[in-house]
Amino acid sequence: MKRPTIADVARRAGVSKGAVSYALNGQPGVSEATRQRILTIATEIGFSPSSAARALSAATAGAVGLALCRPARTLGVEPFFMALISGVEAELSARSYALTLQVVTDHDAEIAVYRRWWGERRVDGVLVCDLRSQDRRIPALEQLQLPAVVIGGPGGTGALASLWSDDAAALTEAVEYLVALGHRRIARVGGLPDLRHTEIRTEAFTAVCRRLGLADAVTVSSDYTGEEGGRATRRLLSSAQRPTAVIYDNDVMAVAGLSVAQEMGLTVPTDLSIVAWDDSPLCRLVHPPLTALGRDIAAYGAHAARHLLAVIGGEPAGRVEDETPHLTPRGSTAPPRER
Repeated sequence: MKRPTIADVARRAGVSKGAVSYALNGQPGVSEATRQRILTIATEIGFSPSSAARALSAATAGAVGLALCRPARTLGVEPFFMALISGVEAELSARSYALTLQVVTDHDAEIAVYRRWWGERRVDGVLVCDLRSQDRRIPALEQLQLPAVVIGGPGGTGALASLWSDDAAALTEAVEYLVALGHRRIARVGGLPDLRHTEIRTEAFTAVCRRLGLADAVTVSSDYTGEEGGRATRRLLSSAQRPTAVIYDNDVMAVAGLSVAQEMGLTVPTDLSIVAWDDSPLCRLVHPPLTALGRDIAAYGAHAARHLLAVIGGEPAGRVEDETPHLTPRGSTAPPRER
């Protein structure tokens, strides 16, 4: 007769294997009634985790999880995430930890991944990216009591630890720099509008433009891809009040914007100044090289990994402010032609 398995218990109880694991190991994540039903079924069919499995469940997984709710095709071309992951990997490998990476389609799938990872002891903690307002992942992780560090903020992270940088101050610096050059018509091509850091940048852009009296300032939303960034640029440059400067929320869109401007017969920076977020090799390889807001993204990833390992080790969940992105002027910005 085949030895009963966790799958047998899950099938009879009508729950997932992760829920069975929660119940058998006394973890939160299932109701008390469900826990008792699972324990009763396990006893009835003679299921008992092996001593090896019990030892594994008591030990650390030696891994950290990162679930990304982004199209896989965009991750491969976006330098920010590649640099962030390289920094995380460098810190974890130095501490004999592994990184478990999974791309998911939506937040429901992401929360399901967290439940499975935690229930099956696949990870000791997770890094959470792309914070949104009223983010459903935050209370889900709090309920699971899964150690986590949110890369984003400030605010909106509940009781979870977080690591963030002052995007509002960086964006304000960029606008003030363009105004000092003489620009009065400044536009911004933003990222996904429901992301918290996009909201912070939009609020900061609106505030500094109002303070400086820039009545024609405008933000248009995009999705961080070159295709959408290029389309947004084409619409802006075809308008009656064409901007003399554009700030892009990432480097990929800025490079696409440069290409569109040249395609339309405009000279950068004489006819149009361009500023990019997330300074990367892309910004330095194009002509002219792009003025950019940047920071050491690999170091940012390493800092997030260190913060998470500290939380896993039992340290209090804190909110840590990292380096503020700084502006590096290059050949894509200059006084406007009409000054």
